[in-house]
Amino acid sequence: MVAHVYTVAFDGIEAREVDVQVHMASGMPGFTIVGLGDKAVAESRERVRAALSAIGLALPPKRITVNLAPADLPKEGSHYDLPIALGLLVGLEALPGDSLSRYTAMGELSLDGGITRVAGALPAAVAAHGADRGLICPADCGAEAAWSANPDILAPLNLIALVNHFKGSQVLSPPKPGAALARCVVADLKDIKGQESAKRALEVVAAGGHNMLMTGPPGAGKSMLAQRLPGILPPLCVEEMLEVSMVHSVAGLLEHGAIAQDRPYRAPHHSASMAALVGGGLRVKPGEVSLAHLGVLFLDELPEFSGIM
Repeated sequence: MVAHVYTVAFDGIEAREVDVQVHMASGMPGFTIVGLGDKAVAESRERVRAALSAIGLALPPKRITVNLAPADLPKEGSHYDLPIALGLLVGLEALPGDSLSRYTAMGELSLDGGITRVAGALPAAVAAHGADRGLICPADCGAEAAWSANPDILAPLNLIALVNHFKGSQVLSPPKPGAALARCVVADLKDIKGQESAKRALEVVAAGGHNMLMTGPPGAGKSMLAQRLPGILPPLCVEEMLEVSMVHSVAGLLEHGAIAQDRPYRAPHHSASMAALVGGGLRVKPGEVSLAHLGVLFLDELPEFSGIM
């Protein structure tokens, strides 16, 4: 029998569906994970083994194969721990597979069976809602995922609480959306005396969503003007708040499940690498350009940025 549990892989802020397939067969005992996973995915074998042992279950002496399908999609991160463990529990007949088929699962397991926080809960909840499935995520991510309007979210503290919920001996309450971030006190355009032409240019930029190139000698007030641009931009609507928060969720910047209310303002130093600006790295994360989405990206000393000029 092959057990199926759904999870996601992140392509930017898009959460793409991944089918975690668990197969147990007779033969030389072993535990293999295939499907183009990175080092964190390969190490999940030991975390899953220890977490199951912590709740009183041992893996049988069988050949266990876990396939993360589609196999040509790169899998990164530790959030595959929980779906792999759930697939093993279905294979061991400790959990009903039909109940888990209605959920997308994500979460990192600690060695004592706890489920710890991972990045990307908000876009994962949105994707699960679009597929008519609920979401199983760590308790620390529940307030963030609840902003997705997905009506079926489970946010257990540990693996045993999740098992008890599906067995009917414990009921997990749905998490509530985290409090929205307090509005920041932004710099006010009225603080600038004079500079009428520059202020008029800022108003045109804010009204039309244009780009702006400022030139002038040091001390002319270019940075001061740029810092006041977010204060005259239109406020974010609900859809835009969710969109900005999804980018920050993938980057791991949302704290306590709080959704963003202000337009972002990013001012990277001119020594920042190209990967820091546009995103990248061994585990791809949004760069400054993406983090400034629907807000302001201020590139001070523009000619000094490598690869731009």
